[in-house]
Amino acid sequence: MEEKKTVLSVKNLSVSFTQYERWIKRTTLLAVKDVSLTVREGELVAVVGSSGSGKSLLAHGVLGILPYNAAWSGEISYYGEKLTEKRMGQLRGKEIVLVPQSVSYLDPLMKAGAQIRNGKRDQGSMGESLKTLKRYGLDETVEKLYPFELSGGMTRRILISTAVMEKPKLVIADEPTPGLHLEAAKRVLSHFREMADEGAGVLLITHDLELALEVADRIVVFYAGTSVEEASASDFRDERLLRHPYSKALYMAMPDHGFCAAPGAQPYIKDRPSGCPYAPRCERREAKCLEKVDYVSLAGGMVRCVKAEEG
Repeated sequence: MEEKKTVLSVKNLSVSFTQYERWIKRTTLLAVKDVSLTVREGELVAVVGSSGSGKSLLAHGVLGILPYNAAWSGEISYYGEKLTEKRMGQLRGKEIVLVPQSVSYLDPLMKAGAQIRNGKRDQGSMGESLKTLKRYGLDETVEKLYPFELSGGMTRRILISTAVMEKPKLVIADEPTPGLHLEAAKRVLSHFREMADEGAGVLLITHDLELALEVADRIVVFYAGTSVEEASASDFRDERLLRHPYSKALYMAMPDHGFCAAPGAQPYIKDRPSGCPYAPRCERREAKCLEKVDYVSLAGGMVRCVKAEEG
């Protein structure tokens, strides 16, 4: 069986922001720290974590659309070649597309069909936009509607439609399901699964682990700005297969496992310890957990936990 090519490779990505306190003192806030992941052809990788964990900054860093006061370090590659700012500018919107979190990305003064056709470099035909609408379960009458006339689920599908007109090789979906009822959310995520099945690499950013497990091949668990575990989606069938205490806590907080919430809260970025960010909440923590902890390969996945390494 031919090995699938790696579409996206992120190694040791860190994102920081320059801020000023009381308009005078300049400080640097390290929002994302030492994140690594890969996305292969035909694969959907979900980055899962709570709000404020830095998931969207990962997406924006890959796409080269960070705010003016942000800086990043690390290595980002696309099909084995370094993804420079110039190269990203050439690929963004064509081979690499973003399905954004906010529906405000749609032009409120432009009809849905025209916005879908704008997703194609040569301004695709009405026939193409109608075909795309049908693909995502939308009636052809939607072609002539403005964004304010669409439901939340319809708007999400229009956003997806604008992104897929160029048949992208890498799709980055940033929280594509907020505000949708369960069935609509499942339908939206099934579209991303379909893109992966057709050969694209899909990076899904979400806070909903339960939904992610229905479509993802692999799960990258984010906590306080860094990745603490990477696991196969199938590993979440059994708590014992998971490597990091936070992943286990997420497992136990799922509806089927009792809604058992772990005590404590995710620390603010400024208060993140230098070692495992989950250490202050972990029952198994030791002094060395608060020191530097590497992200290492373990049992077919990755983990940032010295206790997991020990077994």
